[in-house]
Amino acid sequence: MRYLPLLAFVLLAAAAQAQRPDPLQPEGENMATPSTWVVRFDETDHGHHTGHAPTAGADTTADVFFVNMTPGWHITTGPAAIFYHPESTAEGTFRAETLIHLFDPQGRNEAYGLFFGGENLDGEAVAYDYFVLRNSGEFLVKRRAGEETEVLHPWTAHEAIATFGEDTASSVPNRLAVEVGEAEVAFFVNGAEVVRMPRSALRTDGVVGLRINHALNVHVEDLAVTER
Repeated sequence: MRYLPLLAFVLLAAAAQAQRPDPLQPEGENMATPSTWVVRFDETDHGHHTGHAPTAGADTTADVFFVNMTPGWHITTGPAAIFYHPESTAEGTFRAETLIHLFDPQGRNEAYGLFFGGENLDGEAVAYDYFVLRNSGEFLVKRRAGEETEVLHPWTAHEAIATFGEDTASSVPNRLAVEVGEAEVAFFVNGAEVVRMPRSALRTDGVVGLRINHALNVHVEDLAVTER
């Protein structure tokens, strides 16, 4: 009997993990829009559920293309937006990561990556921190709170960041990870730590998702949260 509480904890943890988006088991058919994800554009005050798309399985809206494409999801943006599944949450100590393939940005130096600590994502008091890259080979850590943004770590070049160039055949992959410890948060690109910050300086508990800026074409091969 003494093992029952531990067993219950393990089962609850497994159930929570199962509710998060699985890049290998799409919600619906490939090339269909996942209906329970939410897209929120920077220009709007409220989230847009992708299931309300005018053409399910094709354009999510007139401004964004977002579909299942196993493994993962394919996204082409108009305006900048965040993409998230409401059940993809994390708290305490955890690791959040994503593998994103950037297709030809056609000279645009727009950012893409992870957000975490998301709260009130469907309202005016939206708040989250985000860790993004751009094709100049730089990374940034920033915060959004309502209509305001705050730079937490400025654009910084790092050799670990892969960039799309003239010799790139199709796309360039970068794996971004945010590892939240009890006192510090470490940020990684392709396995290399690029910066470490005090946990007290960041929002950590909340929704984890994707942030993709203006006019980018990306394939998100993986998005995962692992409790530590």
